[in-house]
Amino acid sequence: MDIPIEEEKKIRKGIDSLQAIKDLEVYPINRIWAMPSHRTFSIKPIKELLDRIFGDEYVDPFPYPFSEDALDLLKRFDDMSISKLAFDPPYSPRQLKEMYGNAGLSYNTKASYWAELKLEIARTMKHDGVVISFGWNSGGIGKTYGFEIEEILLVPHGGMHNDTIVTVERKISCA
Repeated sequence: MDIPIEEEKKIRKGIDSLQAIKDLEVYPINRIWAMPSHRTFSIKPIKELLDRIFGDEYVDPFPYPFSEDALDLLKRFDDMSISKLAFDPPYSPRQLKEMYGNAGLSYNTKASYWAELKLEIARTMKHDGVVISFGWNSGGIGKTYGFEIEEILLVPHGGMHNDTIVTVERKISCA
């Protein structure tokens, strides 16, 4: 049976539209106001998210106060040995310089350092493991490294303070 050309175009357009909908990344985004704190994990909505997803057990390569470079710490873990990781680095090169410098640690503000950190996280995370990333963007670890976003939490702090953006990702493949 021949389908008229105009009908065929409509059908193809419909199929393309359905595929586009299937390809959309859909996940919950919550926005909860809270007072700022340099101790990120003490901020109420962030603490509640960590408790809900991690409980008390997770790896934190940037524990406060800093005593070791995060990259050095991650390199000590075996491949696919971590199931829960909180990635809360200093949010800017200036903060990294101040925080690591004040702790007597060397620091690297080059983009390659952050890529290397993400590569180590991908290497050490178990399949289906969860990383919760904190920062001023929702980039997280990323698809390039085998992660898929499940949830985003925006925590506005009001006034002249930047929002804290929390990205929850699950490792879905070995990158």
